[in-house]
Amino acid sequence: MDFSLVLETWPIYLDGLWTTVWLVASALVIGLVVAVPVAVARNAQLPLWRYPAWAFIYFFRGTPLLIQLYLIYYGLSQVVNVEDTLWQNAWFCALVAFVLNTAAYTAEIIRGAINGLPKGEVEAAIAYGMSPYKAFSRIVLPSAMRRALPAYSNEVVFMLHGSAVAGIITIVDLTGAARIVNSRYYAPFESFLTAGAFYMALTFSILWMFRLAERRFLRHLKPLS
Repeated sequence: MDFSLVLETWPIYLDGLWTTVWLVASALVIGLVVAVPVAVARNAQLPLWRYPAWAFIYFFRGTPLLIQLYLIYYGLSQVVNVEDTLWQNAWFCALVAFVLNTAAYTAEIIRGAINGLPKGEVEAAIAYGMSPYKAFSRIVLPSAMRRALPAYSNEVVFMLHGSAVAGIITIVDLTGAARIVNSRYYAPFESFLTAGAFYMALTFSILWMFRLAERRFLRHLKPLS
């Protein structure tokens, strides 16, 4: 392991780290906003709402993220004119692909958390005189979001690891930075091992933050000893 090479190429990895962090964080935030109404629509009784939500989740969970990225980055220009639009930017296409992908997985997580709520919580809200909307917004959704934390932490980690495909469409993320270093110095071991160390550090940081959140928001679910 040539640590001098790692020290020499440190700025490239820092730029790639920043790109990975903001791209993944932006996709997760926007994807969560999209996922909540999709999850609600997936549980709706009206077929006009339920079936489009089911089709959206089925497609983006049933196809690889790489294929989705290719379709958005390369395929859209064959259908519509994307000249002088944001679709010409690789980062925008990657963000759209990541948002749609994580929204589908997150919607299914939230849907399962909503369906898994104890009936007593909903019945208590109704008995208290809450309207269906107020019961959903104050009781059902907050409780479901808390219970979804363990599963959602896995989705965040998967999204971080899946973001490595962004380097394929010219985005210099952590994987793209490793490719640049390898092409310049022909040192694949040092290049990709350094990128892997960054990914591992990000992964453990994410898991640590979610464990803190679980101890804070799921404390009431732990059995008394």
